[in-house]
Amino acid sequence: MKIVCIGAGYVGGPTMAMIAYKCPDIQVVVVDINAARIAAWNSDELPIYEPGLDDVVKAARDRNLFFSTDTHKHVAEGDIIFVSVNTPTKTRGVGAGKAADLTYWEGAARMIASVSTSSKIVVEKSTVPVKTAEAIEKVLRRNCADPNVHFEILSNPEFLAEGTAIEDLEKPDRVLIGGKETESGQQAIQVLKSVYEHWIPAERILCANLWSAELSKLTANAMLAQRISSINSISALCEATGADVQQVARCIGTDSRIGPKFLNASVGFGGSCFQKDILNLVYICETVGLKQVAEYWHSVVHINDYQKQRFVERMIEAMFNTISGKKIAVLGFAFKKDTGDTRETPAIDVCKGLMADNARINIYDPKVTEAQIHNDLSLDKFMWDHPSASGTKSPRQNSVTCFKDAYSACQDAHGLCVLTEWDEFKTLDYERIYASMTKPAFVFDGRNILDHTRLRSLGFVVYALGKPLDPFLQRAYN
Repeated sequence: MKIVCIGAGYVGGPTMAMIAYKCPDIQVVVVDINAARIAAWNSDELPIYEPGLDDVVKAARDRNLFFSTDTHKHVAEGDIIFVSVNTPTKTRGVGAGKAADLTYWEGAARMIASVSTSSKIVVEKSTVPVKTAEAIEKVLRRNCADPNVHFEILSNPEFLAEGTAIEDLEKPDRVLIGGKETESGQQAIQVLKSVYEHWIPAERILCANLWSAELSKLTANAMLAQRISSINSISALCEATGADVQQVARCIGTDSRIGPKFLNASVGFGGSCFQKDILNLVYICETVGLKQVAEYWHSVVHINDYQKQRFVERMIEAMFNTISGKKIAVLGFAFKKDTGDTRETPAIDVCKGLMADNARINIYDPKVTEAQIHNDLSLDKFMWDHPSASGTKSPRQNSVTCFKDAYSACQDAHGLCVLTEWDEFKTLDYERIYASMTKPAFVFDGRNILDHTRLRSLGFVVYALGKPLDPFLQRAYN
């Protein structure tokens, strides 16, 4: 058997690496038209950072795992073709700002059809709208010259969390495979299921129809994002009443009906999926006439935007209602710890909000490059997932400086804000940092990972999301 994956990004690369690692009898090839990305996968410096990924790739690479730009050759030879290409949010036309742009998916389907001389199982690995499989099947069938070639479409959505992707792939909660409720559709499901059964217990492999599998991915992300927005909305109420959002979260998290996960208040959710998938879900609801359902899910995004804006406003209010010309250290730019991914990171909106008030921003992140930070701050909304997109550096970005360590970023700063929950930020020498900062020195903890009592004992004025306000800040905010 030969498995080919179109797309060497955050999903395609790690997923195929794990399949190759666990299935030495299967040849796995990851193809991409981006030569630089493929070169990176074939080097000692992989194009993405994910704990444990290096070991998996190096164990299987050149044994039965290969990375190539020769897409036509390998797709033509493949038995199972995974498609893991971008499905960005449309930026123009019908559904702009909500609907998924399937341009890259359709292009992949046309290419598959044009080179195929044998029947194939085509697997949706990208997050796609409900009924995408139906449209893709039409493209495949109408563009294949050989009438004897048969395509079977499966939906196999990923449920990876960045930072724990390798663990999620090795010991997943579940693997979902959706296919047609026909004899050939069920046979295709069994073929893909047999691949995963090399290392995953059969009871953890769930089978469903195509439409249920496609919708399950969108719904899972929407539900997780909803929990984050829910606790973040309560964090605002906690500050207004003197309650502690971490105590509230602990109390409700012990209820077995609710559980403790995704109840950490923060500056907002980010990542490649949550906002994009919710907006896609909103658009689907609108197109089938479910206006109230669409509005309900759209509110999850509204609360996320509100939380980021509220955080910026809290910072400005605390620092005497002006941050113009003041240095602010931003610790963390990735959307979560243990990844270099900055897609939809809350840090972008927070930094842009600070830049709009003419602050001077010093940024440090252990895994995000200076080039990536400046590119992210130059892009318009929704453009991050368009491969051809490139931003234009605004004059305000001249006030953004990137540093190699947290201490340098905090030197002479009026305030510091924690936007990513990197473990190293918990153990910094804050006595040293306080001594180096302009007084009064402010800490704005957007992840609630620091020891706020100790910071106050050192002399910091501390704002923590959803916590009783520092006496100094009570005067500023009231």
